[in-house]
Amino acid sequence: MSGDQGSRSCIRAATKALETFPDLHLILVGDQQLVADHLRDHPRITLVHAEKTIAMDDKPSVALRGREGSSMWLALDQLACGKAAACVSAGNTGALMAMGRFALKTFPGIDRPAIVATVPCHGGSVQLLDVGANVDCPAEHLYQFAVMGSRLVAAMTDMPTPRVGLLNVGTEDIKGNEQVRRADGLLKSDKRLNYIGFIEGHDVFAGRADVIVCDGFVGNIALKTGEGVASLIRSRLVQAFEQSLWRRFLALLIAPVLRSLYRDIDPVCYNGASFLGLQGIVVKSHGHSDEEGFFRAICEAVREVDNDIPGRLAQDVAAMLSDAIE
Repeated sequence: MSGDQGSRSCIRAATKALETFPDLHLILVGDQQLVADHLRDHPRITLVHAEKTIAMDDKPSVALRGREGSSMWLALDQLACGKAAACVSAGNTGALMAMGRFALKTFPGIDRPAIVATVPCHGGSVQLLDVGANVDCPAEHLYQFAVMGSRLVAAMTDMPTPRVGLLNVGTEDIKGNEQVRRADGLLKSDKRLNYIGFIEGHDVFAGRADVIVCDGFVGNIALKTGEGVASLIRSRLVQAFEQSLWRRFLALLIAPVLRSLYRDIDPVCYNGASFLGLQGIVVKSHGHSDEEGFFRAICEAVREVDNDIPGRLAQDVAAMLSDAIE
């Protein structure tokens, strides 16, 4: 029910997901009449009615107190009680985080969840965390993010020891604030992590690391800056090829290359950020996501369910953190 595009784009995304995944069953939570008006009967869709919707500008504390009967709370409750394997929402990020922690709890040893996003880079993609859940983090939290990010990539790919980088304003040991320098020491001391040290902003998209760790303030700015640059590149290319008849003809000749480029850098294709550290799969879609963006978020949830991410992370993260404490 939340998000800038309204419920119609979410419903269309849900229908597309059902066509893509034959074994998928979806529980749509919201105003039952409004949802039903935009939805044809489908044997693999269940509707759960919600009396109210958490507003996008509600403070997390206010949303948490008024959670009863809201679509966001009822969706998380479906996950908490085992009726759903994952929850996807385009709603208020702070409220989703607060309710998720309350309903699902975190893994043992994890103080706070982190939002992890997939970012395109040279040669593939990189996992960036945190991108907005924790705007100010002590060194211990950055270390926990590194452990969770490393285990996530190992579980989702064939890389047993993914490269972990710590985002900083320079690569020298003296650079950065106290939290980042202390986190650097913690990461260096854990030999089970493939820690490559400090990396700078331009390295985010260079493919130097598989996991990049930072606090939510820095990560959110880095993520949205990258999205803005991708949008700028696309608009400048369109303008360049529209300036003359010859350039338009040239654009037709290289259209397949341009489509591939747009697809590689389009933020919509990477939509769906996970709340890593919760004892359940919660995927946050951009609030402004359209049908395609929300569909991508559902795909991310399906992928994490198929790879049993909470189960595999719980075991790996608990072992690593307990050894680190000892």
